[in-house]
Amino acid sequence: MADSPIEYLPLHNQVSVVTGSSRGMGAAIARRLAIMGAAVVITARHAEGLSATAQSIRENGGQCEAVPCDVTNLAQVEAVGRAVEKKFGRIDILVNNAGIGSMGRKLWEFPPDEWERVMSTNLRGPYYLIRTFAPMMIRANSGHIINISSLAGKNPLPNGAAYSASKWGLNGLTLSVAEELRSHNVRVSLVSPGSTATDFGDHSAKNESKMLSADDIANVVAMLVTQSANSFVSEVNIRPTQKP
Repeated sequence: MADSPIEYLPLHNQVSVVTGSSRGMGAAIARRLAIMGAAVVITARHAEGLSATAQSIRENGGQCEAVPCDVTNLAQVEAVGRAVEKKFGRIDILVNNAGIGSMGRKLWEFPPDEWERVMSTNLRGPYYLIRTFAPMMIRANSGHIINISSLAGKNPLPNGAAYSASKWGLNGLTLSVAEELRSHNVRVSLVSPGSTATDFGDHSAKNESKMLSADDIANVVAMLVTQSANSFVSEVNIRPTQKP
């Protein structure tokens, strides 16, 4: 009898966690990892969107667990960690995708509470997730963490200084913790997309047909998690072919 085709899925028996999975890039990444055979744990603050993502994955034969979680809340993040360890006993892939933007104001007009919200989601959140899941990867001597940043973390962004600063910070965090985890056989990669046609931000001044799609970002994640064991793509910048 021929072996089951599932045995040839590249991520069969692996477990992934994807934050910010209720829509956009997070949902696309979660669907791609599930298609590739991984059991996917998806998290987001919005339970309705999270349920829709989970349903679409299951309808296509994927394994998915949906866990509402605010990445700025350490207790909620740690609860996700305990749930993953109890059900699966491992974590192979962590994608820190959850993020928010707040554009359109000069820095000196930017409210302090909004600054805190942006920094907490875009920078503190990934720290909480890595703090929770890296020890499980270290014990297994295996794993891959992918942080979704932005080209705004490499270039000036007038009227978006807080968002840009949070992504510059995420870049530094990613590249630094990558060095801390390399000796444990855990890879940490940075993905920095340019203009992407999701409902994140205002694209009214751009031609969406020329923008990246959420699936373009999912393609990059799929490439990263299927590298050979002796290779490590630490950083990917992805731009639209034509400026939108």
